[in-house]
Amino acid sequence: MTSTSNAPATSAPTFRRFSFSLRDAGTLIGLIVIMAVFAALVPGFISERNLVNILQQSSINACLALGMTLVIISGGIDLSVGPTAAISAVVTASLLVAGTPIPLAILAGLGVGVLCGLINGGLVAYVGLQPFIVTLGTLSTYRAIALIYTGGNPVLGIPPGFRSLFNGNLFGIPTPVLIVAVVAIAAWILLKKTPIGEYLMAVGGNEEAAYVAGVPIARTKITAYVISGGLAALASLILIGRLGAAEPILGNLWELDAIAAAAIGGASLMGGKGSILGTILGAIILGAMRNGLTLMNVQAFYQLLATGLIILVAMMIDRATRGRE
Repeated sequence: MTSTSNAPATSAPTFRRFSFSLRDAGTLIGLIVIMAVFAALVPGFISERNLVNILQQSSINACLALGMTLVIISGGIDLSVGPTAAISAVVTASLLVAGTPIPLAILAGLGVGVLCGLINGGLVAYVGLQPFIVTLGTLSTYRAIALIYTGGNPVLGIPPGFRSLFNGNLFGIPTPVLIVAVVAIAAWILLKKTPIGEYLMAVGGNEEAAYVAGVPIARTKITAYVISGGLAALASLILIGRLGAAEPILGNLWELDAIAAAAIGGASLMGGKGSILGTILGAIILGAMRNGLTLMNVQAFYQLLATGLIILVAMMIDRATRGRE
């Protein structure tokens, strides 16, 4: 009798344990270096008040970047996160001003973001269009819808109850920071401890092999875009809670910041690779850099230049590390 071959131990989806990768360590070292440089150049940069301010300012981009990371891991890109946030913001604000209960207005705003993500994901997964083309088109479409919905005017008069919910403090910690912390933990669990996380990695790494292995390609891609749209909506709620108003032009160039944070954190634009912890560190790096440059009275367009250069450096690092792999 011939002996039967043993099935590979990795034939079923494996669950990754928490690990602090070398790339995450490099991102953390980069953050420490940036903090040290600005601490030497700007008096009071590392004061408790300013550090809390950096975390609060980074919370919106971190929220966006977490969703962007999942999309990038799946092999896609979402350029429409800013306009998605704008639609969610003006819909939520108009409902609040009209007297809609706060929980219902929040659910409506999040639902708009999810719907936008569902449209993006459907066009990518079922129509077969390229993610860049789809989200470039919906970037303009969603922005136009936000402008048409409001007539190009801001929505003012956000109720204090809503503002205190998204711009308050709990145990001395700003609410936006706590919200992003909860979202980051949930995203890490999704990516590392559920089959969906395995599917995202598989689809982004090699879609054909994932299809042969029985991975639900379309459902996986749509899930990534739906989460990205929902988190864009959540980021918009944080912002209008802080400002007390919603504008249809809200979220301009947010996609650039989100992609930068994900790229700094180790997400590969080729798909199949990304880190939730790295993305959070990347968002804080951008927040710390902008905070330090602002305190040094550096003009905003130089900050935009720095963001673009950081993306290019992150991509070169990713290319080098993939070459070694």
